[in-house]
Amino acid sequence: MPSLFPFAPDGAGPSILLGVVVGLVVCQLALFTTTVYLHRALSHRALSFGPVLRAAFRVITWMTTGIVPRQWVAVHRTHHAHTDVEGDPHSPVLLGWGRVQLTNVSLYRAVATDATAVERYARDLPADRWDRALFDRSALGLGLGIALLVIVIGPVAALVASIVHAVLYLQLNAAVNAIGHHFGRRPHPNTATNLQWLALLTQGEGLHNNHHAAPTSARLSFRRGEVDPAWPVIAAFRRLGWASVRHEGPRPRRAPATSR
Repeated sequence: MPSLFPFAPDGAGPSILLGVVVGLVVCQLALFTTTVYLHRALSHRALSFGPVLRAAFRVITWMTTGIVPRQWVAVHRTHHAHTDVEGDPHSPVLLGWGRVQLTNVSLYRAVATDATAVERYARDLPADRWDRALFDRSALGLGLGIALLVIVIGPVAALVASIVHAVLYLQLNAAVNAIGHHFGRRPHPNTATNLQWLALLTQGEGLHNNHHAAPTSARLSFRRGEVDPAWPVIAAFRRLGWASVRHEGPRPRRAPATSR
């Protein structure tokens, strides 16, 4: 039977296939942690976790992305404070969706490395002793993550998995900012859009119009036919007593006061 990887060294084909599969799994784990922990929990306080789960999310974020949470939060809150107007760090309305898609990393770092912006928008997340010792050291976290892959699946598969994960994670996150403010449906009056296919690939983040309509909602799917892949897991965490949810969906509008 001919090899699926004709240009790979002898015996490397299965390792490459394993690496692709593992890279896809690690990418989805990182995307789940990004939307549930960095986005919904830390940035918008839409939900909170017990200490064990919170520690697990910190470690997973560190080893799969190298992201410093308070920096991610600062960038995202800046985006909400200046959505698609001057000051938005990654607006396709201002910069064009192609530029945001291709240069999202540099746009992110421009704010993430700005100490003034981080202090202003993430002052509720000061560095603690664990951050200073471990979690602020992005290269160490990523290095440990890759080393763990090498030990578990071998060097060839680990290299492939790392490349697949890095490329997909960066491009899918960029797509939420670029495509998710340009193409798609706008059921709510804001400049973000809903794209169900993107939501399926990003653990719900593609329902971006819904998110901008109700930023403090722990659930991103509001209507029948919308699927937020992260929500069933969040709901399970809540049933187990591991998480508490602020609210689901748009808050009901208060009825106007009437005089008597």
